[in-house]
Amino acid sequence: MDITLDTPLRQFPGVGEARSQKLEKLGLRRCADLLSYFPRDYEDRRQMYSIRSAPLGQKVCIRAMAAEHPRLSRIRKGLELVKLRVVDQAGALHLTFFNQSYVERALRAGEEYIFCGVVEEQGSRRSMVNPIFERVGRQNFTGCIVPVYPLTAGISNHLLASLTRLAVDSCAKDMPESLPRGVRLDHQLAQAEFSYRNIHFPESFEALELARRRLTFEELFYLSAGLALLKNRRGDAPGQAVPPRPAEEFLALLPFPPTGAQRRVMEEISADMASGRPMNRLVQGDVGSGKTAVAAFAAWLAVKGGFQAALMAPTEVLAEQHYRSLSALLEPAGVRVGLLTGALAPAAKKKARQALASGETGLVIGTHALLSQGVAFARLGLMVADEQHRFGVSQRAALAAKGNAPHVLVMSATPIPRTLALIIYGDLDVSVIDQLPPGRTPVATYVVREDKRARMYNFVHKLVGEGRQVYIICPAVEENAEGRMQKAEWAEAGPALDLKAVTTYAEKLQKEVFPELRVAVLHGKMRPKEKEAVMAAFAAGETDVLVSTTVIEVGVDVPNAALIIVENAERFGLSQLHQLRGRVGRGKHQSYCVLITSTRSPEAMQRLKTLASTTDGFRIAQEDLKLRGPGDFFGSRQHGLPQMKLADLAGDMRLLQEAQDSARRLLLADPGLRQPENRPVLERVRALFADTPDIFN
Repeated sequence: MDITLDTPLRQFPGVGEARSQKLEKLGLRRCADLLSYFPRDYEDRRQMYSIRSAPLGQKVCIRAMAAEHPRLSRIRKGLELVKLRVVDQAGALHLTFFNQSYVERALRAGEEYIFCGVVEEQGSRRSMVNPIFERVGRQNFTGCIVPVYPLTAGISNHLLASLTRLAVDSCAKDMPESLPRGVRLDHQLAQAEFSYRNIHFPESFEALELARRRLTFEELFYLSAGLALLKNRRGDAPGQAVPPRPAEEFLALLPFPPTGAQRRVMEEISADMASGRPMNRLVQGDVGSGKTAVAAFAAWLAVKGGFQAALMAPTEVLAEQHYRSLSALLEPAGVRVGLLTGALAPAAKKKARQALASGETGLVIGTHALLSQGVAFARLGLMVADEQHRFGVSQRAALAAKGNAPHVLVMSATPIPRTLALIIYGDLDVSVIDQLPPGRTPVATYVVREDKRARMYNFVHKLVGEGRQVYIICPAVEENAEGRMQKAEWAEAGPALDLKAVTTYAEKLQKEVFPELRVAVLHGKMRPKEKEAVMAAFAAGETDVLVSTTVIEVGVDVPNAALIIVENAERFGLSQLHQLRGRVGRGKHQSYCVLITSTRSPEAMQRLKTLASTTDGFRIAQEDLKLRGPGDFFGSRQHGLPQMKLADLAGDMRLLQEAQDSARRLLLADPGLRQPENRPVLERVRALFADTPDIFN
């Protein structure tokens, strides 16, 4: 058959309707998808051993002749064995195949084959179970470097490698060469055809490295070009110049002296806002480093300069907390603070909108409600987005569109290694608050197994007896939500999965474990008013134990809470656990974080131990990035950031800098990528940012 890049995989030999659906789960629909679906690892099967010289206990390849016809025996229903002896000059090897009856017809006495598998030895008898085999002279997957792919249930590595081999042989020559020739020559990059052939079926590890370097560079180059286009587009618009003011005026409002890091970031913001270009700055700092004070400074500057400011928070609970703290801080300085959330009564909403449209409100704090159609500003000069990883490029753009190129300040408590932040937020300048206010005691963190549960409950009694409060975090909301989650995730989690459902678990705790304590529940399915009431009661000390989902992950401040317990801790990312841990340790008491897990996975335990060993958010982020990759690290919430297929954003820093420099030079020479030889670059950038296509219009 004639295979092209667009040939659907269901037309490939051996792929029927059922297999094509399974391949689609991996994002594989047509031939071109196979070429861009890169291996996660490689097996070196080039070295051949004789039967006697083959090392034991590791995968090896042996060239030998079938000394007899294979014997098939049916032991019982569901168990078939094929046995066979193969020989070379040095000895004999006994092969056993379980439930592979086709082997009886596939192997012929007197023919030579290459067998790949693990050799075991009992006395002087050597054996191999279920080896892969190919006839000498017809090898595809023995005697060479073999790709190992990410798989899904029902798709074997052998099947995927066979389909990819067909795709590479038919179409690698047709993969478009979209990198400009000058860029390829400057960076000594291999050609596209060579790279696609050798990333899948490398001639040697040197060829693999050349292919990987080319394709990784390409990925980072298009990412850099896309983000640079965004940055340039932003730079075209003149910004609103906000006159600087003496910082001392603002610092006098604060109940505590700022850290050196906070002052430095305030100076950067002041310079940005006065520059006449729109500020687009990301402020990242660990939990509790004082980002809110920095945002308050920016809002104060804007309002004192005759503009309005808007702060967008990811949840209503957090919007209300910001409203309370910022009103107390800024209203004495004459800044009128308003609140606009979906939970407000219609009359209150109308009033809040009118105050915004007339310019009466200086700083408005809200949720996504700020993006809705009826919201208009008299003179929006500054937009602050809290918790960047919940607000993507497109949402920032939607709010910014409500003003005339307003300044944008993004706050994130997810610490990201600085160089990485410069790419992820390539359309933002980055400030880091890398000091914590003096006097904060680190939170003591422990990883415990289920068998320590009774001791942990005793610890809760002890702390509450001393007047402290406790959070207990669960990953699921209620029985049916748990059921839905299980259907999707049973397969990976295994039968040991006992997700603590928040509502039922809270009832059980109240009845059986803490009958004398005040236990409350908080989860995302509750009405905003209910959530607010629960959180307000906890903050006021009217609740001893709050059983919650990760609704409380962001920002909510209860200084008297001294213990946070996370159930099924292995189900959370490290950065998310670090955020949750930041809910305690905000007062003067020693605080604790207990991570409960029943996982049997050594990797999962290692991750949890990493968290217990450090409170440095940047180190935790680096680990999280290594373990889960950038796509998972930011979760699907980081809209606008394309998923990297090959580039390891933590490990490929030097290549990233080369790609960024190269993209910058290309855009200096051709800012809109209008020249014919650069059009393919623009097309690839558009394809990479396909989820947010409007940003390049």
